[in-house]
Amino acid sequence: MPTAETIPQWVLFLPNVNATLNAISAALLITGYLLIRRRKIPQHRAAMIGAFVASSLFLATYLTYHFYPGVGSVRFVEPSWARPIYLVVLIPHVLLAVTVVPLALITLSLAWRGNFKTHRRFARIALPVWLYVSVTGVIVYLMLYVIFPQPMGPQTP
Repeated sequence: MPTAETIPQWVLFLPNVNATLNAISAALLITGYLLIRRRKIPQHRAAMIGAFVASSLFLATYLTYHFYPGVGSVRFVEPSWARPIYLVVLIPHVLLAVTVVPLALITLSLAWRGNFKTHRRFARIALPVWLYVSVTGVIVYLMLYVIFPQPMGPQTP
C-alpha cells in the first residue's frame, strides 16, 4: 500500500490546486453575475466560460488525485468534535456537486444556442448551486488540509 512518502509530490499538491480552482470558479461566478446585472454581456460570457473552464480543470485534477493509486479519499478523523461540522458541510457539497455538471452544461448550452429566456431560468438555479459547491469545496479543503490536517492512509474511525 503506497504511503504519503511514496506518492509523488505533484499528486500530493493536487488538493491545493483543486481548492485554488474552486476559488477561481467562485470568483468568476460572482463576477459573471455582477456583469450580467450591469448588462455587460461579452464580459459576462467571458467570466462564465472562465468559471466553466476552472470547474472543468478542477474535476480533472480532483479525479486524478482521488483515483491515483494509494490516495483514495482522506477521512476526517480528528478532532472528533469538528467531524459533525465537517460532515454538515461535506454531505450537501457532494450531493449538489453531482448536479453541477449537468446544470452548468445545460445552462451554457442554452446561452450558446441563443435561447436566453430558458438560459435565464436555468441560470437562476445553476448559479447558486454552482457557487455553493465551489465555496464549500474550498471550505472542505481548508478543514481537511489546513485547519485540521488529516493523516493519509488506513485509518480507524
